[in-house]
Amino acid sequence: MSDSVRQDPAAAATGFAALHRAGDPLVLPNAWDHASACLLAARGFPAIGTTSLGVAAAAGVPDGTSATREETLRLALALGSEPFLLSVDAEGGFSDDPDEVAAFARELAAVGAVGINLEDGMGPVRRHAAKIAAVKSAAPGLFVNARTDTYWLGDGDGDGEAGLGATLRRLDAYQEAGADGVFVPGLTDAGRIAALVDALDVPLNILYSPTGPPLPHLTDLGVRRISVGSLLYRRALGAAVEAMADVRAGREAAGAAPTYAEVRALGEGRDEGRDGG
Repeated sequence: MSDSVRQDPAAAATGFAALHRAGDPLVLPNAWDHASACLLAARGFPAIGTTSLGVAAAAGVPDGTSATREETLRLALALGSEPFLLSVDAEGGFSDDPDEVAAFARELAAVGAVGINLEDGMGPVRRHAAKIAAVKSAAPGLFVNARTDTYWLGDGDGDGEAGLGATLRRLDAYQEAGADGVFVPGLTDAGRIAALVDALDVPLNILYSPTGPPLPHLTDLGVRRISVGSLLYRRALGAAVEAMADVRAGREAAGAAPTYAEVRALGEGRDEGRDGG
């Protein structure tokens, strides 16, 4: 991504939306701090999302409880000026009041975010649609990825084609409210994914699952955004625990790791910016 595009909020927003392509979907890694985001971007990912689980776990609180508004904003502030496109996982917007959600979205846009994830938590459809509409009014350039939790928190929609009804009714209301894309985490059935792609007017985001369709299959199904949620954060935790177990057992710690100097260098430009140099 060129510096000129990143410095122009309108161009950045347009560029982010354009990454949601049929046949060449946006593969979105989800970071939990400044270092993880920058290291992922250095591997060629033009856009980075955040993971609310990673932010919540770092703060010592459960995910999905609207407890990390300030932590999420601080992370967006740390990442919003970096040379990649940023989409922020904002749980349900940290409020049931659409105006408060819109105010938060406006703050995200002001610090450089180009996208926001808003989850319905299986709450009232009308309330979530009102949040989406309020965000689009307050920050028109922000790409709203509206998530429904019918497969994540619920038990799906039942069997057969008719079973897609509850999910599709929610997604249709969200796209009518102005959502730029929709997200159905937990859905791994290829037939149902294809049916949603055919029924929707906006890009469908699917959460990658090791037990679900691989990326090429999701691409063939017409999915235009594939994210990994908390997978990378949980893998990092697992790697840390395994490495320490190796050390205690007298073995060499397995797995790749950046050097101390490489990680330290990720923050050097930020220190210069704070010092005015």
